[in-house]
Amino acid sequence: MQKTLLAEAHQVVAWMKNYASKTGRKSWVIGVSGGVDSSLSSTLAAMTGLPTHCVKMPCQTKFDQTDRGNNHIRWLQRRYSNVVEHEIDLTETFESFVFEVNNKYNDPLAFANTKSRLRMVALYQVACVNDGLVVGTGNKVEDFGIGFFTKYGDGGVDISPIADFLKSEVREMCKQLGVLPELYNSVPTDGLWDDTRTDESAIGATYDELEWAMELADEPNWKNVTLTPRQQTVLDIYMKRHIAGTHKLAPIPTFQRDATTEKILARI
Repeated sequence: MQKTLLAEAHQVVAWMKNYASKTGRKSWVIGVSGGVDSSLSSTLAAMTGLPTHCVKMPCQTKFDQTDRGNNHIRWLQRRYSNVVEHEIDLTETFESFVFEVNNKYNDPLAFANTKSRLRMVALYQVACVNDGLVVGTGNKVEDFGIGFFTKYGDGGVDISPIADFLKSEVREMCKQLGVLPELYNSVPTDGLWDDTRTDESAIGATYDELEWAMELADEPNWKNVTLTPRQQTVLDIYMKRHIAGTHKLAPIPTFQRDATTEKILARI
């Protein structure tokens, strides 16, 4: 697994460079949160040699997340001369938004998603100024398994370098690339809530369990498999979230005008 993942890391880098060349874009823009996924994505971006703009976007962010993000950017800059650091503090912007809508549209989940969408807006602002592509940080379980991302938030990106890698593979690839252990050993969290919840406590299953469920669900005869009570619980969690999140992956529904309609309109 070790040689394969390291080789695949370099394949991803080559793929990213080729895509940037084809689109004519000159740089990468990525939000660095202090988590393992953004750490890997930003490292792969830096390895391309193109200017890599790492953007810190605190928004009522916990100190430990900010600290890890700072440490990762320092590590990147020691290794790669093409890494540029930015910080856009969105706390006041978010709190101003909350003040305007709180009386009528108060919903904790909606506010969590708003934080993610504000970060997307900030990343595209930086990308426009630097002729850049916004780099996604979602892994396979999040993006294609349970849809654990915000539509038009962290799901609003131009390129997704790690979306075909499981969380366990993301951690291992970080380790092989020499990323700081505090990053790939950190407890996964989206940093969108005021409390201390983690991804796994919010979902109700660990990423290892979700990877198992995702692989099982891909098997042709998975419904005939005998499961333990915990496995059944995990599978139920996975399937429920998978079904609920499909709208995030499907193209936007568009009404298709048939040929008859087109002919009628052409005569008007």
